[in-house]
Amino acid sequence: MDVIGELRMRWRLGNGKRGTDVSNQVQSKRRMLLWVDAVGGFLVCLSPETTLGQALPASDVDIPLSADVSRRHAAIRRQSDEYVIDPWHPVFLRGHQVKQPTPLRDGDRLSLGESMEIEFRKPHALSATARLIFGSRHSTQPASDGVVLMGESLVMGPQAHNHVICREWANDLILFRRGNQLWCRTPGTIHVDGQTFEEEACLGPNSHVEGDDFSVSLEML
Repeated sequence: MDVIGELRMRWRLGNGKRGTDVSNQVQSKRRMLLWVDAVGGFLVCLSPETTLGQALPASDVDIPLSADVSRRHAAIRRQSDEYVIDPWHPVFLRGHQVKQPTPLRDGDRLSLGESMEIEFRKPHALSATARLIFGSRHSTQPASDGVVLMGESLVMGPQAHNHVICREWANDLILFRRGNQLWCRTPGTIHVDGQTFEEEACLGPNSHVEGDDFSVSLEML
């Protein structure tokens, strides 16, 4: 089994179920897994509010962490194009403990509890989407290669300001919301679930997207 296949299996076992295949609406979904061949697997949070806490069997947080943190430790909330951290248990930002909702800036480093370290990145000036990078030995449980907090769009490609960096790709692939649906866009021909489209296509909850130099799969949770 390859690395992506192993990550998929861990997430399915850890969550006990897969996303439904009966609707392509994303409005009611809070999370999805994004599998990018030769790059990695990413947990994508779709709601304006994302909760973080310890990974426990009965945990209902959006980002379950393999760390010594509380069951529901904090939330990161998107407000327009900005984000705030809402601490429910000890959270340190820029070296100081925060006790009320506090705005986050690109490059901020957060500490949850005594040892969980997270870097907040908002790399693309024209997108409200952000990324969380784990700077300590901790990660999500099951493990992923990163967490993306998706606003209206998520950009994958070779540029340093992309939300998911895919260095070997020639062009960007953009996932974006259109109404209650999730779409993708890239220059040229794309293949989605066995059908061929030019430049953009609507995605289902478990779609597979291919181009000349990329292969991406979605899995709603």
